[in-house]
Amino acid sequence: MSTSEPPPWPHCAHGADPVANPVGCRGIHVPGHTACLAHLADADRDAYLAALTPGANIDHCGTTFTESLLDALLNALRDPATGNARIGKATFGSAIFEGRAVFESATFQGAAWFESATFKSPARFDSATFKSKAEFTSATFESDAGFTSATFESDAWFTSATFESYAGFESATFKGDARFWRATFQGGAYCARATFQGGAGFNAATFKFAAGFVLATFESYAVFVAATFEHNAVFGQATFKGDAVFDSATFGVIADFGSAAFERDARFDSATFESNAEFESATFKGLARFESATFKGEAVFESATFVEADSLGPLVCAGGGVVLSGAKFGSPVTLSFATRRLECRRTRWSSTAEIRLRYATMDVAHAVFEYPVTIAAEAQPFVCVNGEQLAGDPFPGEPDAGVRLASLRGVDAAHLVLADVDLSGCLFAGTVHLDQLRLEGACTFDTAPRAAHRRRWAPVHFTERRVLAEEHHWRASQPGAVRGWNVAVLGARRTGPLQLAPVYRALRKAFEDGKHEPGAADFYYGEMEMRRHADDIPRSERGLLTAYWALSGYGLRALRALAWLGAAMLLTIVLLMAFGLAQDTPKQTATGTVPAGVGKVTFEIDKDDPQNPTGKWFTGKRFEKALNVTLNSVVFRSSGQDLTTTGTYIEMASRLTEPVLLGLAVLAVRNRVKR
Repeated sequence: MSTSEPPPWPHCAHGADPVANPVGCRGIHVPGHTACLAHLADADRDAYLAALTPGANIDHCGTTFTESLLDALLNALRDPATGNARIGKATFGSAIFEGRAVFESATFQGAAWFESATFKSPARFDSATFKSKAEFTSATFESDAGFTSATFESDAWFTSATFESYAGFESATFKGDARFWRATFQGGAYCARATFQGGAGFNAATFKFAAGFVLATFESYAVFVAATFEHNAVFGQATFKGDAVFDSATFGVIADFGSAAFERDARFDSATFESNAEFESATFKGLARFESATFKGEAVFESATFVEADSLGPLVCAGGGVVLSGAKFGSPVTLSFATRRLECRRTRWSSTAEIRLRYATMDVAHAVFEYPVTIAAEAQPFVCVNGEQLAGDPFPGEPDAGVRLASLRGVDAAHLVLADVDLSGCLFAGTVHLDQLRLEGACTFDTAPRAAHRRRWAPVHFTERRVLAEEHHWRASQPGAVRGWNVAVLGARRTGPLQLAPVYRALRKAFEDGKHEPGAADFYYGEMEMRRHADDIPRSERGLLTAYWALSGYGLRALRALAWLGAAMLLTIVLLMAFGLAQDTPKQTATGTVPAGVGKVTFEIDKDDPQNPTGKWFTGKRFEKALNVTLNSVVFRSSGQDLTTTGTYIEMASRLTEPVLLGLAVLAVRNRVKR
């Protein structure tokens, strides 16, 4: 109401001035008089107050009260039985309370109207009882406002009210609707242990200092749509028995909902959390809606329980990440997060779930999957239920929106499906039923160092293959480790070949079951490498595995086997030319006796022994013969060439080793191309 316009009631007009104050005092006339209670003559005021009885209706709109004047009014209404003021209908619209306004333990039997009232000093309504509607719309509390243990048996409206200092509603009871629409709390607003039996509306309310609703109970709906919490918002252990709606709310500092109970739907659509949001041990029995919510700090749902939530997100967490460790999901759910970190240690899914992520590194160590759960990377921005894309890119500087898995330790992977996930840093040791893990799409692993290195003086080269992060850590910890192997991250349990061999074996089987034989070959190579370096195998077995590795890379490196085959053939050719081929082809000699006259002629045919070569050993003709012998040896055939005794042994050795090397090369090719 403009101060230049007269009020709608007959007013006192005391002190009116045509220029400076044309309206004058705005206080309503005391019945039977032409002045307000503040400007009434002393004798008339005393007579008016003496005529009042407990439970009387009073109307003092626009009146200015000093502390003594208000005390005199309330004393006149005091019930002798209780010692507290008992008022019928109380009308204080636009009244001004210049001193302390003490309504403690007062009972308002009728409506209590304080619309547009101004309290310049502390206002105390502690333990007051409002049996009918309490109207504080547009009221201004310039000092503390206390409603501790107050009882509102009907509606309580504080719409557009301004609390410039402390506002205390601790243990207050609102049996009707409590409306704080567009209210402004410039000091602390404390509603600890308050009970809202009707609806609680804080739409577009502004809390410039801490807002405390610890242990508060909302038995009907609680609506904080577009509310602004510029400081801490504490709802710890609060109980929401109806829908809790925080759509488009803004939380400037910490939002604490620890151990809160949401017995129906909890909606935080398009809410903004500028700092950490803590929902630790909270219970969501209905839907948990966080669609388009933005967390600029850490979103903590540790040990939270989601009974019937069917979705969580899509949401953006641009700060410390989302923590779901110890949380429990009791129904089919879809999680959609754009965040750098998602922690799900010891999280339990008691139904199917789909976890769709962008930018995230996820840790599911010791999580429990009772039903199939899919963890997948989302290549494109999330789409909300209304068909609109999730607004804004949370990490504009990130070149890749891919998803990385940090650990599967302690997980039973029988029901787990991974799609398009980066597993290069994933810790697998300790995973149960790893052989039943399903890998879909482009799931990538780390690789061995590609560049050639030197270990002391000897050159070292690692062939390209898929390598587990734990093998990287183990090799990097070995004395004389070459560069390129990644060291273990802080907190990673140390694992060695003995623990890694069964991990490689299980992953090999998982790839084989998925009809990805070439991929399985890398894990077979890793399994054999771990067996070769394990401490529990006999020396003879280690020697055999070392030979298998050196000759053909465990039957997986065709070029290595072919190189050895070529070297063996070359050596065979050289040895045959030098020692194996005879000097000349031995000639056959026939000897016998020709009888006189007619008779039977008998001859003995003999062949000279091959002679060791002398003179020129390396000639074109000898090379051709040696090559012929060697090629026949590769395919396990006899060449028919005349060989010296040494050459015979050389050929035998060639026919034993070279077909084996050829077979290893063929096996390596087969392992790489079969389906």
